[in-house]
Amino acid sequence: MKKQLVAALVSVILAMVIIAVPGNAYAQTAPKNQSVQIKNVIFLIPDGMSMGGVTLARWFQGGKPLAMDELACGLVRTYNADTPIADSAPAGTAYATGYKTNSPYIAVLPSKAGMWGVPPATTPFRPVATILEAARLAGKSTGLVTTCEIPHATPADFSAHAPSRKNYDDILEQQVYNGLTVVFSGGYQYLESKNRKDKEDLVQELKNLGYTYITTKNEFDSLKITGNSLVWGLFAPVDLAYEIDRDKNTEPSLAEMTKKAIDILSQNNKGFFLMVEGSKIDWAAHANEPVGLVHDILAFDEAVRVAVQFAKSRNDTIIIIASDHGNSGITIGDRSITSGYDKIPLSTFLKPLEAAKKSGYVFASLLKEDKSNLLDVLANVYGITDATQEEIDLIKNTKLDAYTGMSLIGGLIAKRAKIGFTTGGHTGEDVVLYVYAPQGAKKLTGTVQNTDIAWYMAEMLGLNLYGASQYLYVPAEELFKASGAKLETDFSNPNNPVLVVKTGTREIIFPVNKNYCIVNGKNQKLDGVTVYIAETKSWYINAKALDFLK
Repeated sequence: MKKQLVAALVSVILAMVIIAVPGNAYAQTAPKNQSVQIKNVIFLIPDGMSMGGVTLARWFQGGKPLAMDELACGLVRTYNADTPIADSAPAGTAYATGYKTNSPYIAVLPSKAGMWGVPPATTPFRPVATILEAARLAGKSTGLVTTCEIPHATPADFSAHAPSRKNYDDILEQQVYNGLTVVFSGGYQYLESKNRKDKEDLVQELKNLGYTYITTKNEFDSLKITGNSLVWGLFAPVDLAYEIDRDKNTEPSLAEMTKKAIDILSQNNKGFFLMVEGSKIDWAAHANEPVGLVHDILAFDEAVRVAVQFAKSRNDTIIIIASDHGNSGITIGDRSITSGYDKIPLSTFLKPLEAAKKSGYVFASLLKEDKSNLLDVLANVYGITDATQEEIDLIKNTKLDAYTGMSLIGGLIAKRAKIGFTTGGHTGEDVVLYVYAPQGAKKLTGTVQNTDIAWYMAEMLGLNLYGASQYLYVPAEELFKASGAKLETDFSNPNNPVLVVKTGTREIIFPVNKNYCIVNGKNQKLDGVTVYIAETKSWYINAKALDFLK
């Protein structure tokens, strides 16, 4: 009787999933009134890029149009479930899942709501499937390319689930086990056992899972691409360098990583999903440093160019570009030119930026301990030959690190370039939407919500995010209720708790953050990772687990 009950429950849940997802088990179906079938989506996110930065970068390259310019087609509203100014974690969650949430949540539902158009928060912290996970379930290849460390907020939003973006240990472990095809980023120190609370060696885990693991530019350049390539490439201990500081012999560019990722992912005839982030546009904006900002925007635009060239060579690929939020309130023009602004030549705004050979991020590292070479560094690296005594004294009396140095240099250059900033934080304005869609495909236009982009991508790929969520992240008590199983959380290893499910003579162990369970001592693969939410003491399990109760 018990076996029959379990079997019936499995059938019901799987039936619900199949009904919810087009084409039975995540197969593609073209949207109505569309003459082409979309196989691939490339979503490029210039993190923290505001229009002032875009305009400045365009002028910095002589006024020539950017690669993304021709694709501009609307605006994106970026607010959180509960506040008007977004952080990267909830903003990326909206793009990845189709749901607005709160800071600092990663791909889980909000605990607070209240903003216009946001439904009440009824199931706080429940994980919801990402477009990347839904694409993987459909047999597509998936990839992440970023210039930050891989467990950082935006890449985490597409590949993990956690109540806090700061929980790198859980996020990265989920990323390792979430079936990604290719990862190019920074952050290899977070894989190393010595840097993890649970002391797991995730480098070895990647190798055990069949990944080629690389950390150098030479390995990147010589990477052989086959139809079944699985690659993790992390090229710095933490984040990659700002473009202006990048050593071309040790780190690939964002454009190079994007091209290589597309080359790998496009081997799959079922298609792919790729997210590309220009992460450090945001970091430069936080520091109010215009040199690092314009160079990283232009580096991002080169990645856009690579993606668009690929898309235009075929008729099955959509490109979407949108910042997750604004940052810094950057303006071409500050309070010093309130009068006479219309008489200021372009060179006034550009020459101080053009004179800089490095970003402000490396400023502190260029100074001697006693700062005796300060004037030489200012003149020879940053083109500043007119530093005032007040500016010199400020630098000499400040305890410098990479971040304070960047802010100080940014301030000196911005002052001379008449570039204004209103804040060192994010801003709440709409951001520009850019879309490339082939002839015959639906194109997203107008003023849209950030959540609309997730549903648009899912529609174009013939996927159903809701169905994927119902399949991948079922509350454990709900999943096993009909079976009469006993559930117990084992905290004997507090950094790696496990869920123990017992029924009759069968015991199933679900390790947190992994895509397998252990049935009577034998590993059995699941279709998604197991997530534990400490805030609600809740486990979320892939519905496939019911198969192992039969």
